[in-house]
Amino acid sequence: MRQQRLIAAAALVWVLLVGGGWWLLTDYATRPAPVGAVPDAWPAHAELAPPAGRASLVMLAHPRCPCTRASLHELERIMARAGERLQAHVLFYRPPQEPDAWAHTDLWRLAAAIPGVTPHVDPDGRNAGRFGALASGQVVLYGPDGRLLFHGGITAGRGHEGLNAGRQAILAYVRDGTPDAPQAPVYGCFIRGQVRPDPLGS
Repeated sequence: MRQQRLIAAAALVWVLLVGGGWWLLTDYATRPAPVGAVPDAWPAHAELAPPAGRASLVMLAHPRCPCTRASLHELERIMARAGERLQAHVLFYRPPQEPDAWAHTDLWRLAAAIPGVTPHVDPDGRNAGRFGALASGQVVLYGPDGRLLFHGGITAGRGHEGLNAGRQAILAYVRDGTPDAPQAPVYGCFIRGQVRPDPLGS
């Protein structure tokens, strides 16, 4: 009888541990990151030329955030359907004490390989702050007149590719000239924080 109770207690502990671990993982993957104050018009001090003749999409990213790989794959899907309607930039954070090469990771190379996308170094995240981005993978979309059309993430969760509200909103602009939603949740590492190493390399 005592042995049966010990086995039952051990089984209960195992179930609680597994269930708790699963809940923590799910919560981490699906909890949106905070968003800063996104300007309604193209920021005057942004270190990028304002839109001219077509909409500009800007992604703010940490070059060593593993979640950002999925965001870049989603950006690739968007650009494949956008044609000439969008110009896109990815601004990669660089700490103030590091050289530009610090930001030239595998994620930088992935962004550079997407047609229509230009990667840039963002020293100390200055431009991320100007665009109101706190988390890696946040996107802002400004129209040809410099007015904000959309801001948010383009993944369904941290590191999760697939159908998501952000991608749908931007593609609605490409198709109809108006996003079908003004914003979407962002899932990613803090741009100015410590991130987990990307297992696929740097």
